[in-house]
Amino acid sequence: MWHLLRQIARTGLVTEPAPKSDDALRVEAGRIHDEILATLGQALTIREVDAGSCNGCELEIHAVNNPYYNLEGLGIRFVASPRHADMLLVTGPVSRHMAEALRRTYDATPAPKLVVAVGDCGCTGGIFGESYASCGRCPAAHRRRSISCAAS
Repeated sequence: MWHLLRQIARTGLVTEPAPKSDDALRVEAGRIHDEILATLGQALTIREVDAGSCNGCELEIHAVNNPYYNLEGLGIRFVASPRHADMLLVTGPVSRHMAEALRRTYDATPAPKLVVAVGDCGCTGGIFGESYASCGRCPAAHRRRSISCAAS
């Protein structure tokens, strides 16, 4: 243990320097915020639904939601209830066990409904495709009205 503590003391803090501020990004952030407010009249609220993913997409979503990117400053925030959401963000292929839960979440979201499938699995079914355990891609993101699996 002492060896490890001495090594930490010798090495010190090893970090990257903070990124330099970019005025172009600040202007773009203001434009995005104004466009969201003009379109929705309020902040864009997102309900994320894991329909059977491997959590790769969730890691990226959590990374985008950290203070460095400041999504809440742009007027984009994640909510716990689909009743408060403007948009459903679906990750992963729809597993047979999650098909009913995804349909209920979709039904609980107020109109107008916006559904966005994230990643290759959510958009096309990915390597999982349609099988005994998977319904494939998220059908609501492809302008279908119902979310259901084919006959088992």
